[in-house]
Amino acid sequence: MINNHPNVSTATREKVESAIVELGYRRNTAARSLVTRRSQIIGVLASELSQYGPARTLLGVEQAARDAGYFVSIAALREVTTEGILNAVSHFTDQAVDGIVVLVPHADTVRALEEMNLSVPVVAVGAPGNSNVSGARVDQRHGARLAVRHLVELGHRRIAHVCGPPHWTDSGERAAGWREALRDAELDDQFLLEGDWSAGSGYHIGRRLGAERQVTALFVGNDQMALGVLRAFAEANVRVPQDVSIVGFDDQPESGYFTPPLTTVRQDFEELGRRCVDVMLRGIAANAVEGSIFVPPHLVLRSSTAPPRGPAF
Repeated sequence: MINNHPNVSTATREKVESAIVELGYRRNTAARSLVTRRSQIIGVLASELSQYGPARTLLGVEQAARDAGYFVSIAALREVTTEGILNAVSHFTDQAVDGIVVLVPHADTVRALEEMNLSVPVVAVGAPGNSNVSGARVDQRHGARLAVRHLVELGHRRIAHVCGPPHWTDSGERAAGWREALRDAELDDQFLLEGDWSAGSGYHIGRRLGAERQVTALFVGNDQMALGVLRAFAEANVRVPQDVSIVGFDDQPESGYFTPPLTTVRQDFEELGRRCVDVMLRGIAANAVEGSIFVPPHLVLRSSTAPPRGPAF
């Protein structure tokens, strides 16, 4: 009855549910696990939780897991190393988790997981997936192409990219999408600058760009770095979008309140977290790897982009 068996009549179900409320009954998960041979726990291995994307994805995972009747056990890595990943997975194994979600979007993560003899389904966020690990990701290349095509359609021909750290898979995918869109438009891809996701790195890059004045548009790898660029440009009297257009990535809640409001690529991180849990639950039910899923990004148009009004600023 409590497990929603289909042979229970509606009237009986309503009576039992009323009694549950009146008596304050709580499900005994320990007893249930003895019957189902499942712990009803999902392990989440995470890093970079100070960043907006991983934090919001974790929120989506927690909500979806709770809705499905699962608890979440979190292991946060201060530093991403193979040893740290091994120790966290060993911790989850000791807890007898039913599956593991990996929110460590670094290039070596999937390779580290492949070295382990994993007995439960694993979903790696930002990874393409393979025969051992399911993948769940936003289509970063497509998002980057959306950003750059928008700038090209406005008439920009000298478009720089401020990328994130090279060991992040998302950073590499966005840079690849930038190059692909420029190549499709027969434009030069020489203007690549590396940041670290922080507003501070964007600020220092913005100071350099403001002094060099070689481009008319920027595709910035995340909104935080775009914020730093905007500050540097304001100090250098570089007008946005009159002198240079800027597109960010993520669509953080504050992006619409930047000066000017930021055109950006929106990722639905919470939906990504929910989809991770969907893939995980299918893997648990089938005792198999469930392949990969994509969540589509969307371009959000605001006031930081406009047609170029002259040569490079």
